[in-house]
Amino acid sequence: MAWVVLFVIACCLVPAARAEPLTETRAVAFARLALAGIAKEYPNKPADVLEGDGDVRPPRSVHPAFYGCYDWHSAVHGHWMLVRLVRTVPGLPIEGEIRAALAANLTAANLETEAAFFARPGSKSYERPYGWAWLLKLAEELHDWDDPQGREWNAALRPLADVIVKGYLAYYPKQTYPTRSGVHSSTAFGLAFALDYARAVGDADLERLVVERSGAYFGRDERLPAAWEPDGVDFFSPSLMEADLMRRVLPAGEFRRWFARALPDVAVGGPPSLMAPATVADRSDPQIVHLDGLNLSRAWCMRNIAGSFPEGDPLRRTLADAADRHAAAALPHVASGDYAGEHWLASFATLLLTGGR
Repeated sequence: MAWVVLFVIACCLVPAARAEPLTETRAVAFARLALAGIAKEYPNKPADVLEGDGDVRPPRSVHPAFYGCYDWHSAVHGHWMLVRLVRTVPGLPIEGEIRAALAANLTAANLETEAAFFARPGSKSYERPYGWAWLLKLAEELHDWDDPQGREWNAALRPLADVIVKGYLAYYPKQTYPTRSGVHSSTAFGLAFALDYARAVGDADLERLVVERSGAYFGRDERLPAAWEPDGVDFFSPSLMEADLMRRVLPAGEFRRWFARALPDVAVGGPPSLMAPATVADRSDPQIVHLDGLNLSRAWCMRNIAGSFPEGDPLRRTLADAADRHAAAALPHVASGDYAGEHWLASFATLLLTGGR
């Protein structure tokens, strides 16, 4: 356990850098990345199952709302980010530009086409669960927005959100084992955002399913192998994402007991590979740059989890300081100059800086 002593000493000697706030300047910079991305059809990485020659079509005709940003899920969370920025940073100087871009894509006709796509036989697993989760996060963001255009977009999006909810209700009772990954297939991430949506809109069936499945998948976990993290292409921490889900599911006291069993080393500042930011060696590589996203998502998970511990609990400070180190390591690189990261990282940064659940 020598690493514990060394790591704790190092953290005490080097104060955690405090992340900068979401200033208007930063919000505009993030918004410009999304505005460029959601209207950028190529390069494009489709994940559609082709059932015949007629399915070979340009992305814009298949996904008229979410054709940009390199892939469907990034386009979805790019739209979420634009809505979030307008809602949380009043008076943005480019608000009119943002609203025009959203109005062009989030039409009833476009979103009906998107919903119909999921009815195709080959689309049953399309974007499950990562894109599904972000679509529900967008729907959640629009649900309670007291804004004329927001209400219009919410109504237009509802059929697609309903299709995604039906997908959750059909699939997760049959998924016997969770997928404990740090990428798109993460079960914990897919369930976390679905639970946020269910509670926001009052969907009792979806909430019951997520709570039951979370307990079945993760409720008895002990000593998660967090020291094995990260994998080389992670943009989530499997262990922290699971903990952030269980924070949502369990009462506070029960969650703290679960956390002590699942991640006991965090109480003594470890393991180092989890508590220190990941190194990103090449931001032009579309998989290596995932690690910038990992640092951002670790930061939001750590802040969320820290908030579940009472003031004065050493774990609260340990997690908050680690979150600040991760945020400080990643935020300067959201706009790296390379589309490999720029088409998606600002969404992760916005979730972090606007207090994502």
